[in-house]
Amino acid sequence: MARLYILLFLVQIVLAVCALISCLSAEEDGIRHLPRIAWLLIILFFPLVGSIAWFVAGRERRPAGGSTSWASGARPAERRRPVAPDDDPEFLRSIEERSRREDQELFRRWEEDLRKREDDLRRREGEPPREEPRPEV
Repeated sequence: MARLYILLFLVQIVLAVCALISCLSAEEDGIRHLPRIAWLLIILFFPLVGSIAWFVAGRERRPAGGSTSWASGARPAERRRPVAPDDDPEFLRSIEERSRREDQELFRRWEEDLRKREDDLRRREGEPPREEPRPEV
């Protein structure tokens, strides 16, 4: 019988921890009936009843597919955020743009360095520096 009580106690603790994590990670518009702090206090002071109450009445229910139905009175589905940075097209565009700018700057510096070296070499050999226009990048 003692094993059963220990098992039930552990189940209660796990349920309370899951409810706390769920309550803390829920967005403000996903919490119903009471403010977040009230739900946290209920879950902490009454772990079994508070946890069950949180999962039944405290959090907003979402359909399994993630979309909301008009019958539930919920707002239209919002644009989902990318899960990882490499799923975000804006982030990928910014990386590509930054890489392109850095490559252009590096190429410009190489061209400038090459021109200086050519001019120094021409001066050492006694030839005047080239006056013809050079293509700009």
